[in-house]
Amino acid sequence: MDVAQAVEPKSEEHYIRLALMNEDAQLEFFEGRIREKPSMSAEHNDAMFLLGLQLGQQLDLTRYRVRVNAGRTRRPTQSVFVPDVMVIPIEAERAQRRGPGHLEIYTEPLPFVLEVWSPRTGEYDVETKLPEYRARGDREIWLLNPYGHDLVAWRRREDGTYERATYRGGKVQLFALPEVTIDLDALFAE
Repeated sequence: MDVAQAVEPKSEEHYIRLALMNEDAQLEFFEGRIREKPSMSAEHNDAMFLLGLQLGQQLDLTRYRVRVNAGRTRRPTQSVFVPDVMVIPIEAERAQRRGPGHLEIYTEPLPFVLEVWSPRTGEYDVETKLPEYRARGDREIWLLNPYGHDLVAWRRREDGTYERATYRGGKVQLFALPEVTIDLDALFAE
């Protein structure tokens, strides 16, 4: 499948069958189209790995699991995405343990979802994926730019709207997971 091109409209069921047949491909689904998530740069990969590592070191792993470029979020019939990083409550993760032949897909809102900005996918992430995460009701959504050394965070309020904040370094405490503080300077270190 051509990475840059979306496949003609299909159903979510077709997407799941195709994703299971192509386990090594990072396939995503949006409005009836299937896309392959492209390979990324060293800066992109390092940022998502280091952020996932910081999360894993601070979270209570009896309560949460961390996924880095693995697992999927879902808004029924609308979208299935592979976030760069996400945090999953342990009960939801255990419910996904059904053995081979099943995709790890989370429909319920998650406490934390992150996309790392890149020149290749940045527009798609901002215009397509981030609004879908908000529509799903994910509690905290981050867009991290390892090239511009900044972070935009959306935090879900009680009324369902999102508050937006921008950071350019320092330590940022997660709203949805207050026991976690991410060191942006460590993520952006050259």
